[in-house]
Amino acid sequence: MKKIYLVFLLIFSLIGFSQTTEKSIILIDAASNLPIESATVYILKTKQTLLSNAEGKITFELNGTSNIQVTHSSYLSVTVRSSALQKTDYIIYLKSNINDLDEIIVTKQHPQKILKSIVENSIKKLTSPARLKVYSREFFKQDGAHAYYNDGLLNFQLTGKNNKFKSTILVEQNRSFGLVNDAIGAEVLGYNLNDIMQNYYNFKYLLPILETKAIKQYDYVIKGYTANADYNVMLVTPIDKTKELRDDFKIIYDNKKKVIVEVSSTISPSTLANTREKKMVGSKNIYKSIFKTIYRIDDVNYYLVSSQEEIGFERIDRDKKTDIEVRNYFVTTFFSTQNFEYKESEVFKDKTLYNKKNVILTNYWDISGLTSTEEEEKIIEVMAAKSY
Repeated sequence: MKKIYLVFLLIFSLIGFSQTTEKSIILIDAASNLPIESATVYILKTKQTLLSNAEGKITFELNGTSNIQVTHSSYLSVTVRSSALQKTDYIIYLKSNINDLDEIIVTKQHPQKILKSIVENSIKKLTSPARLKVYSREFFKQDGAHAYYNDGLLNFQLTGKNNKFKSTILVEQNRSFGLVNDAIGAEVLGYNLNDIMQNYYNFKYLLPILETKAIKQYDYVIKGYTANADYNVMLVTPIDKTKELRDDFKIIYDNKKKVIVEVSSTISPSTLANTREKKMVGSKNIYKSIFKTIYRIDDVNYYLVSSQEEIGFERIDRDKKTDIEVRNYFVTTFFSTQNFEYKESEVFKDKTLYNKKNVILTNYWDISGLTSTEEEEKIIEVMAAKSY
């Protein structure tokens, strides 16, 4: 009888110790009191990565205690202990590290040549083979109204480098709501999951400023980085005289390890103002384009943490103009160098998730790296209701 009691007590204790608790953090700018979006939160115990939403909020589950690292390219980094998160929504105030007076660094080499060498070294250093568990989310708007939504929890098995880079995809869970209009076209819906990782791991989005002719099309400036003495910031902006639509680029890189930490770009206001409107049927007049990727580097590994892409354009149709906006998020929630086992029949080979049947086993979207804002939750609920 004593043995049975001891076994029961042991099981009860293990259940008690294994219980997870949900915690939430809200990140606020100490000066403006506004929420901070796209900050990276890293849970040291579980090695989980999360991204703050437009409300500055991060929600996660944790068993026990852990140190939590909060980083953002525009703010000073902080580390907090999870045991301090007693309130439902624990607020952390971050201090800005932006300094418009950062010194311009003069180099013997042209900054573009420096950027090329950093890109080459970054590609070489990115950990492969590796496994990324990724939470993907997409919102689609047509003529100002939300028409479609999907998200999913995916495993990417990465192998090779450069032209031999390959990603194998397994979809754990996914959901999609809304109606896809035939007039929209599948090309604007979702990431092309077959090549998205190759784009991120080969820094394809920097190609416009890596081409030889780009030296005459862009100005390149390197500055110091106030928050981290090891980092530099390269700002690449198009020459004002151009009438082509081009982006402003910002590249933060580790000057000692020679690897990229963050890349962001947006349509340059000067080129947008000078670009002529296209009127040919089938053409697109882009009015918004935002891109941002964040990479993590530690003593051993270097990998993609997150990406965010937004595009808005007006498409010229035969009898009307169609306004289309797409907003995508990619968050690497877990990283591992161990390969996962799978059957070939389980491999996801489609380009996007939008035509995949819903597979919902848990509320994975609540704790998978990017918490929905209240506004986003309402949008998803409305579209879900219409889909059933």
